[in-house]
Amino acid sequence: MSAAAADRARYDRATAHLEAPVAIVDLGAFDDNARDLVTRAGGKPIRVASKSVRCRALLERVLAQDGFAGIMSFTLPESLWLAREGFDDVLLAYPSTDRDGFATLTSDPKPAEAVTVMVDDLSQLDLIDSVRAGTEEVRVCLELDTSLRMLGGRVRVGALRSPLREPEQLAELARAIDRRPGFRLVGLMAYEGHVAGVGDAVPGSPLRSRAVRLMQSVARRELAARRAAVVRAVRAVADLEFVNGGGTGSVQHTAAEDAVTEIAAGSGLYQPRLFDNYTSFHGRPAALFAQPVVRRPGVGVVTVLGGGYPASGAPGRDRLPVPYLPEGLVYDSMEGPGEVQTPLLGTAADDLLIGDKVWFRHAKAGELCERFDTLRLIEGDRVVADAPTYRGEGRTFL
Repeated sequence: MSAAAADRARYDRATAHLEAPVAIVDLGAFDDNARDLVTRAGGKPIRVASKSVRCRALLERVLAQDGFAGIMSFTLPESLWLAREGFDDVLLAYPSTDRDGFATLTSDPKPAEAVTVMVDDLSQLDLIDSVRAGTEEVRVCLELDTSLRMLGGRVRVGALRSPLREPEQLAELARAIDRRPGFRLVGLMAYEGHVAGVGDAVPGSPLRSRAVRLMQSVARRELAARRAAVVRAVRAVADLEFVNGGGTGSVQHTAAEDAVTEIAAGSGLYQPRLFDNYTSFHGRPAALFAQPVVRRPGVGVVTVLGGGYPASGAPGRDRLPVPYLPEGLVYDSMEGPGEVQTPLLGTAADDLLIGDKVWFRHAKAGELCERFDTLRLIEGDRVVADAPTYRGEGRTFL
């Protein structure tokens, strides 16, 4: 029996008493992936990206392991909730305009001590000051634009995030924060998504793969030099507690930079399909969902209920979940994954009966948790716990 077939048998046994659709996390794979991230980080702590996990029990589990420290959150309400739940180091990775949230942050000592907010513009500080409800000092972090620019800026590769790019720009904002009562600059963040979030082994496209590897090699060198210069410039103004960088796909490269003190990662814990195509690491799929077989339209075809769970980002086939177990099933090109039904083709279909489960992998990590209230946590061939997702806890943070 192949390893994939053995996994399918385990998952089927573990969830035999559960109706599909059902979502699981294989704790063995989850922990293996966590250890791989720690190894690649080379001794630097990993801050867990909560948007990629979206389950409080699993955040607690990974943070209890050596090598992990702190959370990188995605909204201010989420950050405040995590602080109230006992997480004492929460970095909000995106600027916020949540006025009620900032009123709470400036009036409550507990979240004010635990939460650091992201800024890249003085007007964001103005907004916070306009809604202050107390005298608590606000911890802030600056974000550096990591994009690679070539040909005099005519070619740009990287996410459209911070407007702050050069050392003097960040130092200038750092000086403005230093002069401003009620704020304290404690951190610097730089997320190189064009390296950390883009696979360099594109299936069936060797030329594109080589182009991606060349781009990423150039981008890493350019960013390492510029990030070091930025850190020197900002440290001349403020005593930074941390310099955060990286992402699942670039952990070992970013950790090698002396200027970086901690690494951000989260998707690698679940290993969704978008992270399969890297030459530098290979994780174990840990988060899956199952749909039930409800029809057998003909030879080599089964139909499962629903399953059309596309991920965010630019629309494309890479944003779709993929049938995973049993191996060998593919979408019908005329239908794809549907809201109410999904036909699947392949010889493996002939061995599936009505009521059997087909296991899928989501394209992106935490977004699967927006579809399910509960993750069934599996060890071996048993469900050992039911863990509510953010949605299952009644929390909607987007």
